[in-house]
Amino acid sequence: MRDQKITNSIDWIAIFLYMALVSIGWLNLYSTTVTDTTVFDFSLEYGKQLIFILLSFVIILTILSFSAKIYENYAIIFYVIGIFMLLGLFVFGKTIKGQTNWYQFGPLSLQPSEFVKTTTLLLLAKFLSDSQTKLEYFSYQVKAMMIIGVPTLLILLQPDAGSAMVFMSLVFLMYRFGLPHWYIVTGFGAIFLFLFGLFYPPTYIIVPILLVMIYSYFNTKRAYRQPIVYAIIFSVISIYTYSVDYVFDNVLEPHQQDRIKVLFDKNINVKREGYNLNQSMIAIGSGGLFGKGYLEGTQTKGGFVPEQQTDYIFTTVGEEWGFVGSTIVILLFLGLILRLIQLSNRQKNPFSKVYGYGVACILSFHFMVNISMLIKLFPTIGVPLPYFSYGGSSMWAFTILLFIFLKLDAYRVNEW
Repeated sequence: MRDQKITNSIDWIAIFLYMALVSIGWLNLYSTTVTDTTVFDFSLEYGKQLIFILLSFVIILTILSFSAKIYENYAIIFYVIGIFMLLGLFVFGKTIKGQTNWYQFGPLSLQPSEFVKTTTLLLLAKFLSDSQTKLEYFSYQVKAMMIIGVPTLLILLQPDAGSAMVFMSLVFLMYRFGLPHWYIVTGFGAIFLFLFGLFYPPTYIIVPILLVMIYSYFNTKRAYRQPIVYAIIFSVISIYTYSVDYVFDNVLEPHQQDRIKVLFDKNINVKREGYNLNQSMIAIGSGGLFGKGYLEGTQTKGGFVPEQQTDYIFTTVGEEWGFVGSTIVILLFLGLILRLIQLSNRQKNPFSKVYGYGVACILSFHFMVNISMLIKLFPTIGVPLPYFSYGGSSMWAFTILLFIFLKLDAYRVNEW
C-alpha cells in the first residue's frame, strides 16, 4: 500500500467532535467571565483560554508531523520524563490552596499531572500490547499496577486526590485486556462497603455478608470448597468494615469529609460546606428546558457558583442552554468516546488499540465524574471537564492525549 497524506487518512469525524467541544467550551467560558465593560480582554480567563486554544493547534500540527512510531518506541522515555516532572514539584513546585502541583514560569503555570496521564498511558499501552504480557498471571498484574501506581502515589503526595483517581480509570483498560474481573468487583465492593459503613453499624453489614458466604460455601461443589479462602475473605471484609469510621474521622482531611457529607446530606450547612454544590444545582435546574439564553444566566452573571470557570463550567451550559443544550453537549462527548472505541477496534497495531481504549477510559472518567459531581451523584474531587474547563495545562494535555491516537490511527493505513 502506498503512503497516503495525513489529511486523507486522519479521522475527520473525531476532529469535528473535538472542534465542536472546544468551541462550545470557549463560548461558555466567555459567558462566565465577560462583563458589560469588556468586549475582548486577554487578561481575563476567556482571553487567555483563546490563546491556549490557538497554541493547541500548534501542538496538533507538531504531533501530526512526527512519526507515529516514536510514541511506542520511546514510551519508557516519555514515562520517565513524566515521573521526573512530578518529582520536581517537591523542590520547585508552587503551592496553591494547599496543593503543590504547579510549576510557575512567570505568568504561565503548568500542572504536570495533566500531561503524565498521557505518558503513563503510553507505557501501559506498550506493556499491555507486548505479546509476552499475560494479565492472568500475578507477576504481570503487579508490573502493570506499578506503572499506574508510581505516578498515582506521587500525585497523592502533592496532595491531589482528584487527579490521582483519574489514573485508577486505567484499571478498566487493564480489565479489557485480561485483568481478572475480581479486581473490579473488589474495587466497587470496597466503595459500597465504605459508604454503607458511614450510615449503618458494622454488625448490620457483617451479618448479611456472613450469611451470603455460608450459603455460597454450601452450594459450591465440594471439590472447590476452600474454607481458608472464605475465612480470609470474611476477615478482611470485617476488618475493613469496622475501620470505616476511624478512616473517615482520622485519615480523610476535613474538606474530604465535607464532600462526602454533602453528597449524602449528612449534617451539612448549605451556606458553608454545601454552598458550591447547592449553587451548582440551582444554576443547572434554573435553566429549564431551553435555558435562559446565552449570556443571560443570572447565577452565572451574579458569580454565585464558585470555580465556575474550571470544575463547575457545566453549570453555565445547564443554566443558559437548558436541558436541550446540556443534552447536545453530553451527546458530543459520548460521540467522541464511542468514535474512539470504534477507531480502536479497527487498529492493526496492538499498541495503537490499547492506547485508543485508554484515551476513551480517561475521557470517560473526566466527563462522567465532572458532570456527576455537579448534580450530586459523585463527591466533588476537582476533576476538570475536558475541552471546557479553563486552563492551559488541561487544554493542552487533553489535546495531546487525543491527537497522539489520531496520529496512530492515521498511520494505520500506511503501516503494512
